[in-house]
Amino acid sequence: MECPRKGLRCRPLLLCVSALWLQLQLAAAGDCPADSRTWVPFQGRCYHFVHGQEDSIKSYTFERARTLCRGFEVLSIQSAEENEFVLKYSPEVWKGTVNVWLGMYYDTDSEDMKWLDGEPLQYTNWEESSSPSDLMPLETCVTLHTNTGRWENVSCLDDIENGVICETSEKTETVKKKSSALLSGLVIFSVVLILGVSAFIGFIHQRRYPGLFVFTAFEYHPPFRVLETDESCLVEAEETDGAP
Repeated sequence: MECPRKGLRCRPLLLCVSALWLQLQLAAAGDCPADSRTWVPFQGRCYHFVHGQEDSIKSYTFERARTLCRGFEVLSIQSAEENEFVLKYSPEVWKGTVNVWLGMYYDTDSEDMKWLDGEPLQYTNWEESSSPSDLMPLETCVTLHTNTGRWENVSCLDDIENGVICETSEKTETVKKKSSALLSGLVIFSVVLILGVSAFIGFIHQRRYPGLFVFTAFEYHPPFRVLETDESCLVEAEETDGAP
């Protein structure tokens, strides 16, 4: 970055821009669990894709999938964007087609499927025939096919799948810090923008009117003080004595 004039220093402006970029990067970064496992952040959530090195078995029952997540929930999907994120990131971990367990169960109270974290089904992506007649409702679980992105009903007890994804939310305190960092970044950006515009206007003004300062110097004048009565009489007497 070149300065418009040799005498103008751009280093403070560059430092402000660098600080703004750093704060925006920190605001965009996620804060996922630090438990020696690899967590991938996406839209305020954290995801751990279980791979074969964590267990000698590469296919898991639903209960085994819940055990592998170690205190976190099995994958739940609330939007088409989240579903697409899983499909795009899966090849980074697994080769070929993988059937991923979804953290879904049959709720006897509502007689419907629900997520293990208690959230209702706001988004679904079922196969055309996803309700086999030979499955009992209480034994019904769901798997996601990474080759199509579609969901299928399977048996929680008899079927095994070769994909497990654990999920949790980012820490609440971190989300607040991210918002604060983003706000601070916007403030810094505003200051940098104002300084840059002011410097540019000053540079143009100096080129058009060389030798003329943008800011006018003001001469300081002490405030007017009213003379007291005795001092006024003394001044008047002196003027009378000095008269011819």
